[in-house]
Amino acid sequence: MTEAKQIHIGDYLLTRLRECGIESIFGVPGDFNLPLLEQLMHREDLRWVGNCNELNAAYAADGYARKQGAGALIVTYGVGDLSAINGIAGSFAEHVPVVCISGIPPLHAVRKRMLLHHTSGTGNLEDVLHAMAQFTAAQSRITPGNAAAEIDRVLCTAMREKRPVYLQIPSDIFEFSIPAPTQPLDLVQPQPDPRQLARVVDEIEARLAKAKQPVLLVDADVQRFGLRETISKLGEARGIPFTTLTSGRSIFDEQHPLYRGIYGGDGSPAAELVEGSDCLLAVGVRFFDATTGIYTHEVDEHNMILIDPFSVSFGERSYEGVTAESVLDALIARSHCSAGRESIAPRKKALVTALAEEPQARLTHKNLWPRMQQFLRSGDVILAEAGTSFAGISGISLPSGVDFISQSLWGSIGFTLPATLGLMMAEPARRHLLFIGDGSLQMTAQEISTMVREGCKPVLFVVNNDGYTIERMIYGPQSGYNDIHRWNYGKLVELFDPAGKSRAHTVRTVGELDAVLNQLEDPASLTIVELMMERMDAPQNLVAMGKRCAEFDFGA
Repeated sequence: MTEAKQIHIGDYLLTRLRECGIESIFGVPGDFNLPLLEQLMHREDLRWVGNCNELNAAYAADGYARKQGAGALIVTYGVGDLSAINGIAGSFAEHVPVVCISGIPPLHAVRKRMLLHHTSGTGNLEDVLHAMAQFTAAQSRITPGNAAAEIDRVLCTAMREKRPVYLQIPSDIFEFSIPAPTQPLDLVQPQPDPRQLARVVDEIEARLAKAKQPVLLVDADVQRFGLRETISKLGEARGIPFTTLTSGRSIFDEQHPLYRGIYGGDGSPAAELVEGSDCLLAVGVRFFDATTGIYTHEVDEHNMILIDPFSVSFGERSYEGVTAESVLDALIARSHCSAGRESIAPRKKALVTALAEEPQARLTHKNLWPRMQQFLRSGDVILAEAGTSFAGISGISLPSGVDFISQSLWGSIGFTLPATLGLMMAEPARRHLLFIGDGSLQMTAQEISTMVREGCKPVLFVVNNDGYTIERMIYGPQSGYNDIHRWNYGKLVELFDPAGKSRAHTVRTVGELDAVLNQLEDPASLTIVELMMERMDAPQNLVAMGKRCAEFDFGA
């Protein structure tokens, strides 16, 4: 009888991560995870990207997963886990599959409830596992007896549900041997029940046949579940206009003749079309405060068909046992039997605002974003931090072939800078542009050093308006708690890049901005562009949002 091939538990996990499409792993070393890191360093198919702290590692893994399909970080028990948990919670809210791997104290110490460093000092090593369980789709503590089965179960859950998962591995078992896998990880997605699928598609077809104004409205889950091309094919096959929530931008080509703009409640570009639709195909849509103008949306749920990843709802009736992919594919397949809607007039392409200011004119949000409209190009990866950057870029049209990244629901400021690192590790050849406020940058600025070390060449546009502007719009515009200490942001390149390859520019006028943008068509190094703004200058949609937030939060 041939003896089964053996593999170390750590290498088993790393092999399975590679099968999930992961090539770069983020994190911070700690004594309980060092054996796993040593195993990782000996592999040629995986790359270790050490971060400045665990929160940044979680953000970077999230950004990486949004492009690569999955991400992973390695931390040490207690101090590492709880430093990362905010980032993991963001991935949970935003439906991003991230694998958090924690090296924990040795198994014999766990079972004896020994008092150890990085623990609460009570002997209870279940506490962190319970904390992580609130923000992960699956969790497990690995032992030699359950390693293969539990690693596979947890990873498959992450890939199926597009949410983070958590693995604890005792420090003394990484090098224990178990049977090597004989089959690749089973990442097959759930299959629909044929009868249930037929019922759902028949009802959608019946509604579409009667509809005078069908509309497609999408959200971020279309991207997470790999439905971007499918949903575009459906709209084109049926001649149905496209719309999106701000959290789902770049799913549709915003230059496509069927694209009708962003829906965000009252006053948004697509409000009349969406709210007047008698058959709204809402795919992966979640209506929440930040993307509905603080609940100013008026969508009649009787006219809405909500197609979620694993269910479809018609008003109060919900059908399980189907998948969004199967429903959309069936509707595309039936398109040849349905009347087309070529009579729908294409939208008129918005004109870019004329750039007529004098070169010495002071930089404002009003003249900044039209210039960015012209600076953006096909193929860019664009990140916008919560606050003024997100509000500003929501008012311009994106070129074809871009990816737009934000954290609309969780909204943890500072997320986008480490996320830019993650995205660049996934696709280093593309031009990456980050728009971030000064307050947000101060949260996670250390990760600029990791970008420099890894040879990343993003352009970081820092909106310097001397504090927390979105909070000023909501409450306490002159109050000290919305102030931050001024940094010389351009000097960060000297701090983090002693070799002097990175560049920095400080911009105060439109003429200075135009000159800098002309140099950044193909950035040769990491570049910081500090945009000097007046403290209370903000995009008009942010001003309006601030008033609505104040009314909602405080009854003001």
